[in-house]
Amino acid sequence: MATYNKRGYKAPKPQEEAVENEFEQAVEIDEKGSTTAGVFNKLDEGASKTEEWVARNQKYIFGFVGAIAIATAGYLLYDKFVVEPKEDDAANEMFQAQQYFQQAVEGQAADSLFALSLKGGEGKLGFLGIVDNYSGTKAANLAHYYAGMAYLNTAKYKEAVQQLEQFSSDDMMLKALALGGIGDAFSELDKKEDALTYYKKAAEANDNEYTTPRFLFKAGQVALALNKKADAAKFFTQIKEKYEGSAEGANIDALIAMTE
Repeated sequence: MATYNKRGYKAPKPQEEAVENEFEQAVEIDEKGSTTAGVFNKLDEGASKTEEWVARNQKYIFGFVGAIAIATAGYLLYDKFVVEPKEDDAANEMFQAQQYFQQAVEGQAADSLFALSLKGGEGKLGFLGIVDNYSGTKAANLAHYYAGMAYLNTAKYKEAVQQLEQFSSDDMMLKALALGGIGDAFSELDKKEDALTYYKKAAEANDNEYTTPRFLFKAGQVALALNKKADAAKFFTQIKEKYEGSAEGANIDALIAMTE
């Protein structure tokens, strides 16, 4: 008798094949799990090696950390108990010298008072003593400025340059005055090129109505003396354009005419 297959009918797969596929999937899962486990095992091994290294070297590690802590604490203690008292002592010691300097600027027996400000008096150090005894302090740095100006006012120009070159400040006004003071000293020493250099630096140090036109004017005068008329014209023109209301701007047109 003939057998007819129904249309669309599919014979079921043998049970053994289904079991085989399940085994293959299980193997595949196990392989993935095995790979992940390998990664974690390597991480564990790395962590164990790190722990071993730390354990082996912990004495050095703690010693290094301790050294940093001691250094930090030492710096803070040094700053509090050595630097700060030294700064206070220097400032107190310098007060009398500053008084002498101020009185000299006001015109009271200027030369002798400038000398006292440098060497000291009434049991107090002068600016030079502050520099020698309180090196590294803010007071000693400021003492360089005062000493330089005292020397400048007593016609000791080389000493003035030496002191002013050692002064540094974030105060742009004082910085400009110190640079200009060096320019004045070089001008008096007839070192006009050096004077011009420092007058230009002083004029550029801080843009204001006082020091800028003052040192532009001096730069222009020195430039004229060096026959650098183009440079002189530039300095004088800056005064006319920006600082005509200053004392230096009063006769600036006549000076500009001299550069033509």
